[in-house]
Amino acid sequence: MEQGHSEDRINAALSELRGQLGGSLLQPGDAGYEDARRVWNGMHDLHPRAIALAGSVADIDPVLAAARSTGLVLAVRGGGHNVAGHGSVEGGLVLDLGRLREVAVDPVTRLVTVEPGATLADVDRATVEHGLAVPIGVISATGIAGLTLGGGVGWLTRSDGLALDNLNSVHIVTAAGDHLRASEHENADLFWGVRGGGGNFGVVSAFTFRARPLPQPVLGGNLFYAPEHWKAALAGFETWSRGLPDEMNPIVSFIAFPAEFGLGDAVWMVIGCAWAGADHQPGLDLIDRLRRLAPPDQEEVGPVSWLEWQSAMDSLFPTGSRGYWKNVSFSRLDGEVIDVVAGIASEVQWQGTGIDIHLLGGAFSRVPEESTAYPNRSSRFLMNVYGFWSDADDDVRLTEFARQAHARMQPFAEQGEYLNFLGGETRQDPQAARLTYGADKYGNLIDLKQRYDPGNLFSRNHNIQPRQPSTAP
Repeated sequence: MEQGHSEDRINAALSELRGQLGGSLLQPGDAGYEDARRVWNGMHDLHPRAIALAGSVADIDPVLAAARSTGLVLAVRGGGHNVAGHGSVEGGLVLDLGRLREVAVDPVTRLVTVEPGATLADVDRATVEHGLAVPIGVISATGIAGLTLGGGVGWLTRSDGLALDNLNSVHIVTAAGDHLRASEHENADLFWGVRGGGGNFGVVSAFTFRARPLPQPVLGGNLFYAPEHWKAALAGFETWSRGLPDEMNPIVSFIAFPAEFGLGDAVWMVIGCAWAGADHQPGLDLIDRLRRLAPPDQEEVGPVSWLEWQSAMDSLFPTGSRGYWKNVSFSRLDGEVIDVVAGIASEVQWQGTGIDIHLLGGAFSRVPEESTAYPNRSSRFLMNVYGFWSDADDDVRLTEFARQAHARMQPFAEQGEYLNFLGGETRQDPQAARLTYGADKYGNLIDLKQRYDPGNLFSRNHNIQPRQPSTAP
């Protein structure tokens, strides 16, 4: 009887929500439900009780109210690209903001205001026509919301910092339904927490970024290395990477490319270089120095549009892929570490799994450690071991590859992991969160959670659990 009353209450609340939305509410059996429930990572094949497709930011309030009144577990989805599958929930309520993609650029102040469903491509298209760019990620289909709240590592990290470092302010709706503006000067504690704390504290309804000038075209370069040259190329890269100017943004990748790239079936090491300076010649000189230290087997270097550069790798990550990622921060790239990295890379024998090593430092490292919740500013490198495949029979093998690679790097690892490159197993593990953030930041994040979300309404994330969870009204 009690269960029946509960079901009646939930059904009544969802029926009321359907009438309140400017967008639409989809439930199992409704046209469009099957498409709406799917997220980028096909390993998370979940069936929500209801999916609210927001028609405007005004739809956030009634969805949060419905989650509070029904007790349904809430998932908040922006671009739906989260590898851990946080944008959906089995049997729960999804707030899907993916239709809200407006980007407004003020070319005078260089402030860019972005709705929470926008992708990186939406932001890039809006800013590039003004000769501007917001430092964001490297796959243009990624949602701006999750990327920013977790960090935002990309092709401008050394020159300009993370995406969250370039936030001017956010508008956020809290678990209690309060609408707050958070910046360095308003609700500064909340602003600290959303910059690295993920979606733990509310639904961000608008992001305002500071953009940087980025004249078109930009200088981009890719140097390709066959396996027999990997160790020498990594040693050359290590020498070259010391003392680089901020404008040079390199990423080292090991990957088997799809056929459309025309690189055959081999696994290549690629040193990608994005030069953020207006004058290309200093960047060309630096790439020439790298070429001498680590002679490539193939290369492509020259002017390229920012939109083309930002979307060049999109086809590697198609929606519906099954995916699992692990990451590690480290600072050494001596012979011992090179042997381990090359050994891990030698096991990448199939299309769909790869390794990226981001060179950090520069503007990223000059942001004071205590100024944001992001876990670690001191390491020189961030390695992401990622998999994306289509056959469920490969889940165990390829997930284990990422875990083993992560384990083999632990002797060189430094404190902190990057939330956006984590699988979902840490979601409800307080010890994992403590290890990720360190004791001081983790304690501050718990204090914020206790203040802004004591009932843990926002739990579908790498969760910061409140000290004394309370029952939502």
